[in-house]
Amino acid sequence: MNAKYYIGIMSGTSLDGVDIALVDFSLPKPKLVAADFTPMPKDLREKITALVRSGETTLQQLGELEHQLGLLYADCVNRFLQSSQIPAEHIQAIGCHGQTVWHSPQGRFPFTIQIGDMNLLAARTNITTVGDFRRKDMAFGGQGAPLVPAFHQAVFFDPNYATVVLNIGGISNLSLLIPNWPVIGFDTGTGNTLLDQWIEKHRGIPYDKNGEWAATGQVNDALLEHLLDEPFFRQAPPKSTGRELFNLPWLAQKIQHIAANSTALLPQDVQATLVEFTVSSITAGLNSIDTTLPKRLLVCGGGAKNKFMMQRLANSLRNWEIYTTNKFGMDADYVEAAAFAWLAYRRMNHQTGNLPEVTGAQSAVGLGAIFPMP
Repeated sequence: MNAKYYIGIMSGTSLDGVDIALVDFSLPKPKLVAADFTPMPKDLREKITALVRSGETTLQQLGELEHQLGLLYADCVNRFLQSSQIPAEHIQAIGCHGQTVWHSPQGRFPFTIQIGDMNLLAARTNITTVGDFRRKDMAFGGQGAPLVPAFHQAVFFDPNYATVVLNIGGISNLSLLIPNWPVIGFDTGTGNTLLDQWIEKHRGIPYDKNGEWAATGQVNDALLEHLLDEPFFRQAPPKSTGRELFNLPWLAQKIQHIAANSTALLPQDVQATLVEFTVSSITAGLNSIDTTLPKRLLVCGGGAKNKFMMQRLANSLRNWEIYTTNKFGMDADYVEAAAFAWLAYRRMNHQTGNLPEVTGAQSAVGLGAIFPMP
């Protein structure tokens, strides 16, 4: 077999489920061969959500969550390989991001925590696994995020375009791939995380399909202005964030702050405002791009399927060509999972995985710990 198959696993901030991407590295550019999605089991999602919201747990509960996630990842891989009729021995390695439960790159003792037992994943699949990608970058002074711009550069760079890759997951991030510029990548703020949490609270469903509920609401300008007043948006890149900051208690405080001077907010108005909040924070990150090259925005992540959000982006970026990454051979739902297959490939071949100009690390280093199988 001439193919060089690696599997990437991603379970993101939105906690919706597990993405699996099978990527072939035998070609000049990585090729997404197949992909799969498994919804996050409800009880596991609730436990992780509670942990992320409170930041508190017991060692017993944390250890059990790690084990459960390891089993889930392994089951997803084994089912995927069985349905694809691909023997495990044809997979060079698995790159698994794990589940972020806390990301704190600032402060005296910066750290990040991704859980999911990689030893268990390797043992249950009989495939060498690479995990724990972020902490080596942080050990060298970086933010540990975002890590995908290096992959975006490998797949989407075009010398004839100012290309920006926008991932709208739970959190949104940008990769600026502009000829003769250093690669720039950073989190812009929320993506789907507040939208998902808000609609689940008020309508009992996990996400707003196509942004249909948001489209019935009206943007509240006072709330939007107060949301955008968060200090994170005044930080210069490199910067990263997560649900540690952008969560329902944070949103409740913002709503309460303007409640005394505003008419009652309908839930759908808050949803519409949250869409505009995501769009505004993204476009703020694009307005500084000064180039004579044609501008091209490639969108991936769950937000690429939110028609209302995509329409608002198009209205705000009229001088940009806007596509999903599907147009360039990479399914928008699986770009991040494919990125961790790429990072595993880099690690197994003794190549660096981070971009210091993106994360703020002191140097380019190999990312990930290897959990080998014979």
